[in-house]
Amino acid sequence: MKHYHKRSHLQKQLAFMSYSAIRSNLEKAIQTAKLSLYLVPMVDEFQGEYIPAYAARLPHVSGFTGSAGMGAFWAEPSATRTHTLFVDGRYTIQAAREAEGLAVLNSGDVSLTEWINAQANAGDRIGFDPWLVSEQQLEQWQKATAAKKIEWVAHRGNLVDGIWDAQEVPPAGDVVLQPLDLAGVDYATKRTALLSTLSKHGADGVLLTQPDGINWLLNIRGSDVPFNPLLLAHMLLRADGSAVLFTFAHTLSAAVTDYLAQHQVRVAPLASVFDGSLDALKKGETLLMDASATAHGWFTLAASAGCNVVKAEDPTVLPKAIKNSVELQGIRAAHARDGLALSRLLHWFDARSSAGNSPDELMVVSALEDFRAKDASYRGASFATIAGCGPNGAIVHYRADAASNRKSRPGDIFLLDSGGQYPDGTTDVTRTLFVSSPAGGSPAPAVKEHFTRVLKGHIALAGAKFPAGTSGIQLDVLARQYLWSAGLDYDHGTGHGVGAFLCVHEGPQRISKRGSLVPLVPGMIVSNEPGYYAANQYGIRIESLIAVIETGVAADGKKLLGFETLTLAPIDARLIEVALLSADERNWLNAYHRRVYEAHAPSLDDKARQWLTQATRAI
Repeated sequence: MKHYHKRSHLQKQLAFMSYSAIRSNLEKAIQTAKLSLYLVPMVDEFQGEYIPAYAARLPHVSGFTGSAGMGAFWAEPSATRTHTLFVDGRYTIQAAREAEGLAVLNSGDVSLTEWINAQANAGDRIGFDPWLVSEQQLEQWQKATAAKKIEWVAHRGNLVDGIWDAQEVPPAGDVVLQPLDLAGVDYATKRTALLSTLSKHGADGVLLTQPDGINWLLNIRGSDVPFNPLLLAHMLLRADGSAVLFTFAHTLSAAVTDYLAQHQVRVAPLASVFDGSLDALKKGETLLMDASATAHGWFTLAASAGCNVVKAEDPTVLPKAIKNSVELQGIRAAHARDGLALSRLLHWFDARSSAGNSPDELMVVSALEDFRAKDASYRGASFATIAGCGPNGAIVHYRADAASNRKSRPGDIFLLDSGGQYPDGTTDVTRTLFVSSPAGGSPAPAVKEHFTRVLKGHIALAGAKFPAGTSGIQLDVLARQYLWSAGLDYDHGTGHGVGAFLCVHEGPQRISKRGSLVPLVPGMIVSNEPGYYAANQYGIRIESLIAVIETGVAADGKKLLGFETLTLAPIDARLIEVALLSADERNWLNAYHRRVYEAHAPSLDDKARQWLTQATRAI
């Protein structure tokens, strides 16, 4: 990860010159392709959040390294036509620091198509890689710019790849089977349920292009991308149960090869899809394809092969999100072990700080990794740990490196957002810490007020009861209400779905002002993570994962739902302004801390247990 704000002027100039030269080559390539503008998204051919090194095209031409963004590059930039980077509210600060020489816009304020309508001329040709843009996204762009008479050009051959001399090759990591005692349901059963949906659409087969859905369906896991245990693949599944699994050049073990063959799954090269040599499609067959997640390139291939297409949601999305009882049992166990590792880290952090030897950000990242790795089942982080001290904590998706690393000092606020991957579950937890000193000390009143307002929102959502059919967008205000009443807010969602030893971010459920309308269903897991960020001062976020559960029946006979908090880690009581909590809120926190103590105390040594006793004391 690159951070430029603490480097010398010469280093900044050299970096700028490097990216300037790269963009100059890109401009020439855009001109040669007879395009006016070329779009470079932060996605790969699987529309994923975490992408392998070969697909990091936007970082290569911009320097921006966040997980989401869109670069728009002109063939002939000018004072009025500047290369522009669009990011959401999580990344505006980071993008401004990393993407030198580019204009940075918050996509929540100005959309790409609004900008194009304002910047482009009638007849401009806008190019894109058809494997990096979904069919639905393209349709939306075309509709939004129709009045401008823009020509959208699916340019075969990525222009960034053409100027990238040291581009890495696609990954081909190890693939393993997810055992039934962790998956809960075998592939044959999942396949039967999935195929039953095809008849409703009159389809002969379904094209799956989201790797997490494919890995979940097949009960396999891979190692092709950082943080998510995925085999990158597309899959064509037909109504007779036969399937073609398109992958990179993986060397599959005998166990995996036999397993796939046993279930009528043939492995074919992904290259045949991307280079147009595919021969797996049959003329006249009807395929179900998810336009929101499937690249425009697939729709072009299907049309060329004479296939009919039915547009419908990927049928793995919802059943993957609703965890079965075996998955939930494993997820609870994974959270208990992960919470123990985090509690040990929090004790270590406090012990150092209280001794006058407070750690820096990278030390915390390393120590937490060591504590998690003491568990033999640990498979690595579920995302890059966010360890932000003081002003760095105000950057929502900050990541420390040697240039930005900040040593904590007494009185600082330290935001720690991390997660782990385990064969039985995926975790994601944020705790905000007060950096103590040998003399103790207390946070500033404003910090305590802000933290407590965030905590009140966290408790309100965790304790919510709601009728079946309620979606996350209807619950989001619960987490924001106490910040809103003080004229405060945060510019990110309150909750995202989480997979079972899969992606730390999954749909279709969300809790957000712009959230999904998909109803929350028992078995779904979402995060509960309100926050507050004082720019250049500190960041506050409290995040636990929660599972949707049944809690009773309403007067009208409708099922009542609520949440079970899965994460087990102390919340720093030193940051709480207790007078702002109601009796019910204090009772919730005390009950939660009793759960944390009972879960971890037997596994801790004497010093850590004494610390946990204090950290979870009743207030």
